[in-house]
Amino acid sequence: MMRVPAVGILCDRRVLGDHAYDLVGEKYIAAVRDAAHALPLLVPVLTPPISIAELLGHVDGLLFTGALSNVAPHHYGGVAPRPGTLLDEARDATTIPVMRAAIDAGVPVLCICRGFQELNVALGGTLHQHLQELPGHLDHRAPQGVPVEEKYRLAHQVRIAPDGLLARLLKGIVRGDSVEVNSLHEQGIDRVAPPLRVEAISPAAANGAGGVVEALSMKEPKGFVLGVQWHAEWKFADDPVSAALFTGFREAVESYAQNRAKIA
Repeated sequence: MMRVPAVGILCDRRVLGDHAYDLVGEKYIAAVRDAAHALPLLVPVLTPPISIAELLGHVDGLLFTGALSNVAPHHYGGVAPRPGTLLDEARDATTIPVMRAAIDAGVPVLCICRGFQELNVALGGTLHQHLQELPGHLDHRAPQGVPVEEKYRLAHQVRIAPDGLLARLLKGIVRGDSVEVNSLHEQGIDRVAPPLRVEAISPAAANGAGGVVEALSMKEPKGFVLGVQWHAEWKFADDPVSAALFTGFREAVESYAQNRAKIA
C-alpha cells in the first residue's frame, strides 16, 4: 500500500513573548490535507536553515504560503523598507534557496501571496513595495476594520493568459478568459523573473497604466510550478477556481510520489 504523499509547508518565524515560534495558518494546513489529499508537514525556518537535501528527500511537494511579513527588499535590489514594515529574514533565508532547489529538482511547488512574491524574487525578479501608490493602479490591500469574510471577498477580476498552465487547470470550469479573485496584498510584481511566464493579470484602475501580475508559472518546467497572488486556500471547497488549482497540485504531488516509489 502506497504511503500518503507529504507536502511541506514553509513556516513564518514570529517572536511571541520571550520565545520564537514557527507558525503556519491553519487554512493552509487544511487545504493541503483536504484539497491536495496529502500529509501536511510544517517546515521550520531555523537559523541556520535545515538541510535542503534532507527536506526534499522527505516531501513530494511544497506549499509556500502568504504571511503578514514582506520579502526583504535586499533580496531583489529594492530600496530599504519603510519604518515599521514587518520582515521575516529567517523565512527568506529558508524559502528562497529551498524554492530554487525544489524547482530545479522537479518537486511540485504551489506558491500563494507572499509565496508568489518569493517565487519571483527567487528566480531573479523584483517587487513593488506599495502598489497602491503607483499611478493608475488599483489598491489591492484588504479593507481594515471589517469581518474576515469581508477581507477575503472577491475583489477584482484577473485575465487568464491563453494556453498556459492556469488556463489548462481551469478548462471547462470558467467561461471566457477572466475570473474573480480576492485581494489582500500591498506588495506586487514589478519585473517578472526571466524563467517565469505570466499566467494572469489584473486590470488597471485608469487608462494608460498596466495591470498587476497575478499568477506565474515556469516557461520550461521540470515539474509543477504555479504561483498566484490571491488566497486560493481560503474556502477552497466553495470556490471552483481554487479547487481546480489544488486539484492540479494534488495530481502533480501524487505523480511525483509514485515516481519516487518506483525509483526506491
